[in-house]
Amino acid sequence: MTIQARSIRKVERLARIYDDQIAPCWGTRFGRLLLRNLAVPERGQVLDVSCGTGDPTIEILRRMTDGSRLIAIDESSAMIDVVRRKVAALGPLGNGPLGKQVFFRTESALPRLSFADDVYDLVVCNLGVGDMPCIESALRDFARVAKPGGEVRCTLPLAGTFDEFHDLYREVLIKHDKHDALDRLELHIARYPSFDQAERCLAAAGLTGGAEGGIAVEQFSLLFRSARELFFAPVIEYGPLADWKAVAGGGQDMQDVFWYIKEAIDAYFGARPFHVTVRAGLFSGRKPERPVVARTDTGDAFDVVTTPVRLVVDPEDDSPFDHIDTGLPWPPQDVAEGSVRAPDRDDPSIEELASSEYTLDEEARADQELDAFIDGRKRPYHLTD
Repeated sequence: MTIQARSIRKVERLARIYDDQIAPCWGTRFGRLLLRNLAVPERGQVLDVSCGTGDPTIEILRRMTDGSRLIAIDESSAMIDVVRRKVAALGPLGNGPLGKQVFFRTESALPRLSFADDVYDLVVCNLGVGDMPCIESALRDFARVAKPGGEVRCTLPLAGTFDEFHDLYREVLIKHDKHDALDRLELHIARYPSFDQAERCLAAAGLTGGAEGGIAVEQFSLLFRSARELFFAPVIEYGPLADWKAVAGGGQDMQDVFWYIKEAIDAYFGARPFHVTVRAGLFSGRKPERPVVARTDTGDAFDVVTTPVRLVVDPEDDSPFDHIDTGLPWPPQDVAEGSVRAPDRDDPSIEELASSEYTLDEEARADQELDAFIDGRKRPYHLTD
């Protein structure tokens, strides 16, 4: 088997793992928040950025009327293949002259979307914004391709996510005088925006909250029976674990830190499950129809800036088409990504946190495995008090 063939198989494996084990307890929870009270305009044009394996793409498609069109993009062709098969399995998509049209493109949203300005009635992005270098820039770009009056909706984890683990991690680093790692941990935690930061990003992107927009927050928990289950659950292993390892450093330093974390979890929780909080955030707003202008008594004009409205959601509220012949406008031709049993960032300042371990190549990762979690392994002699 060639290197290219092995690489393709690993990417396909990640797509399957995401769809089977990560999406149900992670992407779907954020997707529900994104879909809440969402109405797709009649004959609307929808852009789904970083569609992944199709959640919530499929539900948006079901809510569309005949004559509507959905463009779904993702940088992973394996993810696109999964959602394409799901859509094909739905059968006929509509009874009108055009039906519901859906098109897929393997394309990254970075450095910017390659779509024209003022095209889409609705732009959605479930969890993709958090992986982009700058949330504000991403929202500005989403607003750019939205029509005047069009809606932009994005979800991502907010500050407070994984706080229980971060607190234990901080305690371990302080106790063992790992000051450099502690600084890296604080930089990592700062990548989760606070509610106020989210509001500022939405306003800076020129998206107005109105009566139904703004920042919505929903909180849920992920449960793990042990430290081992925490670190080997796909939602963690293929999610934040690579950054958590990078915070600790490499080699033996990393192994030692995670041994201490394992002991802390076992000591504090014993036979009880260890839970981590997830604060899911929804950014939603509309692109203004036109600048709002007011005048003073003297006749001087000034712009009126509308800021987002705070909105906290009640947690209890509980064959593919690649040929385009619709007569609708189309982007430029060169337009071209765990498993737990739960109830129910490239910024120059944090470049050092970027992981070189986040890969499906087991051989390349072997020397970075968490040997503290090998069954029956005793406490390393060099850590003995």
